[in-house]
Amino acid sequence: MAEQICKGDHKGHLCLLASQDKFEEIKMLAKNPKFICFNCGRVADSDKNVCNPMPID
Repeated sequence: MAEQICKGDHKGHLCLLASQDKFEEIKMLAKNPKFICFNCGRVADSDKNVCNPMPID
């Protein structure tokens, strides 16, 4: 299994928002996803909202 790392400030990352039951905020941040988290597989519009971003081609 790949090492799970968090790049940047964890505040605002989808995994943290999910743990706080902020699903409406998550829906707004993932309307047009361009990045996937290599750790958890969540997708987001911005690389700033996932721990270990990888562009979706």
